[in-house]
Amino acid sequence: MTSVKADVAQSLLKIGAVGFTPDRPITFKSGILSPVYVDNRRLPYYPGEWREVIAAFQQVIQEKGIHFDVIAGIETAGIPHSAALGFASQKSSVFVRKATKDHGTKKRVEGGDVRGKTVLLIEDHITTGGSSLSGVEALRAEGATVTHCLAITSYEFAEAVENFRKADVMLETLTSFSAILQQAEKGKTLTTADRELVEDWLRDPHGWGSRQGK
Repeated sequence: MTSVKADVAQSLLKIGAVGFTPDRPITFKSGILSPVYVDNRRLPYYPGEWREVIAAFQQVIQEKGIHFDVIAGIETAGIPHSAALGFASQKSSVFVRKATKDHGTKKRVEGGDVRGKTVLLIEDHITTGGSSLSGVEALRAEGATVTHCLAITSYEFAEAVENFRKADVMLETLTSFSAILQQAEKGKTLTTADRELVEDWLRDPHGWGSRQGK
């Protein structure tokens, strides 16, 4: 496990951005029952940990050799991180609406002209990648080139991996769920038995609830 993955995992666990509720599963909008939740929107409330996450974005960008002109964040949860990263990196930033407004300019990409620019998409969390890739489509429709998406976390579902592959977008995350689970177990906030339940859910989220008799 790299230091970045472990450090980001520790930060998220420390502020409660990732939690485990195997005995009281939460229900996603899709209807999927989940023994784990991710709420990276908590980060701006904790400036120390948030600073570490923004620095981790910069480190991954440097290590992966990702070149870009503009940073973009998806409405709404991705915007704080993309704006902070743009400020820290002295790069222009824009944001992408989930849908066009029915008034005003009716644009999805707000903040500046991305035509002819290479845009790096920043997300807080990836489930299936649907909203992220809708943002990619909007940016490309405005004439931008989008080859990479960086997210803080992802459930690493096979569906998401395939969706990004089809869209020809490289997805990178600051940490992994294996790193999060390892740090949670190490810190005794997750038992070995509950870790196995979460790992089972990550392998097959759609069938997990029925397997647990929920």
